[in-house]
Amino acid sequence: MKSIRQSATRSVMLVSLFLLLSFPIASSAQQKVEINDKRYDFAQLVTRLSEKAGYFGSDNLVSNELSYQHVLGRLAKNNVTGGAYLGVGPDQNFTYIAQIKPRVAFMVDIRRDAMLQHLMFKALFMMSRNRIEYLSNLFGRPLPKDHRKWNDRPIRDFVDYFDRTPMNQKLAEKLRAEVQKRIATFGLQLSQRDIETIDEIYQAFYTDCLEVRYTIRDRPTGRFFPAYRDLLLEKDLAGRHRNYLATEADFQVVKNLQDRNLIIPLTADLSGQQAVKAVGAFLREINEKVSAFYVSNVEFYLWRYDTMPRFVENLKALPIDDRSVIIRSYFNYAYYTEVHPQTIGNSFSVQLMQTIDSMLKDYASDRPYDDYWDMATRRSLDLKIN
Repeated sequence: MKSIRQSATRSVMLVSLFLLLSFPIASSAQQKVEINDKRYDFAQLVTRLSEKAGYFGSDNLVSNELSYQHVLGRLAKNNVTGGAYLGVGPDQNFTYIAQIKPRVAFMVDIRRDAMLQHLMFKALFMMSRNRIEYLSNLFGRPLPKDHRKWNDRPIRDFVDYFDRTPMNQKLAEKLRAEVQKRIATFGLQLSQRDIETIDEIYQAFYTDCLEVRYTIRDRPTGRFFPAYRDLLLEKDLAGRHRNYLATEADFQVVKNLQDRNLIIPLTADLSGQQAVKAVGAFLREINEKVSAFYVSNVEFYLWRYDTMPRFVENLKALPIDDRSVIIRSYFNYAYYTEVHPQTIGNSFSVQLMQTIDSMLKDYASDRPYDDYWDMATRRSLDLKIN
């Protein structure tokens, strides 16, 4: 979070201290998770299933994958629905969740900042009745005068409105206080640094608005990363806007899960010793199977650091069926000179999908994967459908 932290102002620090003193951590009894007739304490569940945070050298406030919607047609064709969803990163997960409609979802990321950002998202969903209120709250912009008539408006209208509407500083400060107040009711033990980090993440959204981007902070790069605007306006392979904010119905799927505490943010290393296995044990406890596991390009780093075998062991600990899939992102020119054969047009990123069962069978066979390229090309399901 270094690049975000450098942009934080003294007023953020003072407001954060005020919030910490004004809104003490509330009892976690106020936030319950109910799954298949079983009740759990939200904060205790987050703590129980999480593990020690690790480091990743980027600020993943938004995705850098313009191809993220390219798997949606294949997800529907394979009837990937219900069950439990697992995913890394920020809100591109919500687009998958809106389609899959899982009974429970876990945000699993090695960065503690990611867990904190998802707490911010959760607070904003709880504060918002619909899409226009959510984006207004996220960006610190006033609602349009006719906001009650926006439920059926296309996503392009939302983008145009927030592009031309300046941030209201007083409103942003009021909303920031409300976000922290809501987060305090979740029952988690957050440090002063955690509270400041949430402030900084929120500040990035209401300052940069639709220009907020994925950034790499620990190495030089000449790559262009898409703005949040581009991600919202991206389409699936049938030419349809399918981001979770594109329709009120999809937004409400995610909001319903957030309001019921069923999107659970964890600090989790995919090749770690605890979190993924703990999620697997919990899913067996509530009699749910994994429907989809979105891993972005994390597997590339697992191959690089020779921890891929540990991730495979963690996958074995998850309850799955023959429809359970892993969704991965491959970045052309980033790892190998070859362009992935399933590349759509000139896309830099390629979204891929494989059944978890086939991946585990390949690892157990007499011909396991040679490297990341082999894994990304051998059995990926054809996505070129509409």
